[in-house]
Amino acid sequence: MTATATRVLVLNSGSSSVKYQLLDMRDGARLAVGLVERIGEETSRLAHTPLATGGDKRETEGPIADHEAALKAVAAELSADGLGLDSPELAAIGHRVVHGGLKFTEPTVIDDAVLQEIERLVPVAPLHNPANLTGIRTARALRPDLPQVAVFDTAFHTTMPEYAARYAIDVETADAHRIRRYGFHGTSHAYVSRKTAELLGKDPSEVNVIVLHLGNGASASAVAGGRCVDTSMGLTPLEGLVMGTRSGDIDPAVTFHLKRVAGMSEDDVDVLLNKKSGLVGLCGDNDMREIRRRIDEGDERARLAFDIYIHRLKKYIGAYTAVLGRVDAVAFTAGVGENAAPVRAAALAGLEEMGLAVDADLNAVRSGEPRLISPEDARVAAAVVPTDEELEIAQQTYALVSA
Repeated sequence: MTATATRVLVLNSGSSSVKYQLLDMRDGARLAVGLVERIGEETSRLAHTPLATGGDKRETEGPIADHEAALKAVAAELSADGLGLDSPELAAIGHRVVHGGLKFTEPTVIDDAVLQEIERLVPVAPLHNPANLTGIRTARALRPDLPQVAVFDTAFHTTMPEYAARYAIDVETADAHRIRRYGFHGTSHAYVSRKTAELLGKDPSEVNVIVLHLGNGASASAVAGGRCVDTSMGLTPLEGLVMGTRSGDIDPAVTFHLKRVAGMSEDDVDVLLNKKSGLVGLCGDNDMREIRRRIDEGDERARLAFDIYIHRLKKYIGAYTAVLGRVDAVAFTAGVGENAAPVRAAALAGLEEMGLAVDADLNAVRSGEPRLISPEDARVAAAVVPTDEELEIAQQTYALVSA
C-alpha cells in the first residue's frame, strides 16, 4: 500500500442490492455514497451521490443482471467523478459479512481459505452470507491486486462468556450443528458503545453500556468495559426484541404447534416469523412514524403493537442491568432509536428507581450528533448516539491493511 492510499470502499452486498460508500480515512470524510437495488430485475435502480465534488445525486434505472454488472456500474459512476477503483489512492475494499461464526473474531484479509470458511457458514446465515460472498468474489475479480477485508457482524459478540452464548440444549447436538448465540449488528454495537464512552468523557474500558440498536431489525447488547457480555439476537437475527417484521423472542413450541394444527410447512413458519410478524404482524405497519400517527388518531391496534414493542425493550434493559451490575449509560441508535423520541421516553418511563430518566426537552431535540437526553442529576446517562456502521467497517479495514 502506498503512502497516498488513504481511501476505503465499503461494500454491503445483499441478495438483490449493493450499498456502498467511499471514504477518505485521513478524516473519515465520505467521498461518494450509493445504492444499487432490485438487481436481476428489469427495473434495477442505481442511485449515486458524489459528495467529494458536491455534485447532485444521479439516478439511473434499467436492467442490471447480477452483482458483477452492479459493481461494474458502481465502478463507472465512481470513475466519472475521478474516484475510480483503479485509483492509486484506494487502499482496500471492506466488505460487510453478516456471519463469521466463532472463527472470525476480528477483521480479516480475504483469501481463498477465508472465502471457504464464510461459505461453510452459509447454513447458519442462508439469507445473508451467500450475497456477501457474491459481492466479495465480484470485487476480487475487478481488483485482484487490492486487499479485500471482511468485517463480520458477529465478531464484536464473540467476547460473550459461554454461559451467555450457549443454549440449554444437548451439548453434542449443539456443537455438531454450530447451534449457539452469535449476535448481529456487531459493527453498530462496537461503534456506539465506544462513542457513548467518548460522550461521557471516559475510556471505553471504564464504561458499562446498554446499546439499543432500534431499526427495522433491532437488537440490544450489554457492553462491559468495551467488551460484549450479552446480546439479544442469537443463532439468527430472529431472536430478541420485537422488530419491524420479525417476532423476536417466542416459545419454540409455537413452530411445532403451527405445523401440527395449522398445517404450515417449515418455509411457511420461517416466512411468518421473519417477514409477517413483529410490528407489521401486530398492526400492519412497520414504520414507527406511521404507528405513532395511528396512535394519535386513537387506533387501538397500533397502540397495542407499540406497547408490546416497549414492553420487550424494558425487559431487556432490566435484564442487562442485572447482567452488568453497574450501568453507566443506555444508548439509543439506528433509525428508530435515533429519531423516535416517543420510543425513547416510553422505554425508560418508570425506571427512575434504576437511575434512568429522560429530560423531555432534551429528548425532543433532533440532531445528527451524539447527545445526552437524561437530566443532569440522573445516575445513569441516557444517550442518543447515531450509528455509523460504514465508518466502523472502513476504520477496521484501514487499520488492518495499514498496520
